[in-house]
Amino acid sequence: MERDVIIACDFKSKAELMEFLKPFKGLNPYIKIGMEMYYKEGPELVRELKRDGFKIFLDLKLHDIPNTVKAAMAKIGELGVDITNVHAEGGIEMMKAAKEGLNSTEAGKNTKLIAVTILTSINDEILHNELGIKEDLHVNDVVRKYALNAKEAGLDGVVCSALEAPIIKEIGFMSVTPGIRLLGDDVNDQKRVATPALAKENGSTYIVVGRSITKADNPVDAYNRCLKEFR
Repeated sequence: MERDVIIACDFKSKAELMEFLKPFKGLNPYIKIGMEMYYKEGPELVRELKRDGFKIFLDLKLHDIPNTVKAAMAKIGELGVDITNVHAEGGIEMMKAAKEGLNSTEAGKNTKLIAVTILTSINDEILHNELGIKEDLHVNDVVRKYALNAKEAGLDGVVCSALEAPIIKEIGFMSVTPGIRLLGDDVNDQKRVATPALAKENGSTYIVVGRSITKADNPVDAYNRCLKEFR
């Protein structure tokens, strides 16, 4: 599978998003639409972006009882997005139900379903002190277990940091890695970050890049730089 860059389009309005995307028309990169934008604009935005030729990672991180997730995924499946996700913490049955929901629609059968393992804003300290994970377990251990659960559930891959990508590569699974910054950029609220070059070295399949592209003086140049470093 060819590696690719996904632009995290975490804008506050549709107008801001569309203005940002103008110079990318024809390049048709992967873009990530997250909760804030989706909850504000709804499914019609996704349909419009698909019509414009963009590949879409719909990042809603569903996490609920299996029946609820299955029903929600059936609605997402109708949109024909390229990638969408759930939280691996929901368990194997929930992940299986999510896959069933997607596959209940023709368009959804072509959507890759991935599971979030451990958010890149979480480190060992938070894992132990706030989430109650035993102190003899670390982020790497939990990522591995969640990834194995996702694979058992029939999913296509997981979300993890590039630092855990070697674990995912080892078990023969696709990895989508956020928390990517070009060298010298601020890490902001992320704890486990990496450059595109390190993500490539570690075996990431896709990288998700936000501010390093969206806040750049020339976003297309920054995007191409990420592509060059990652591929």
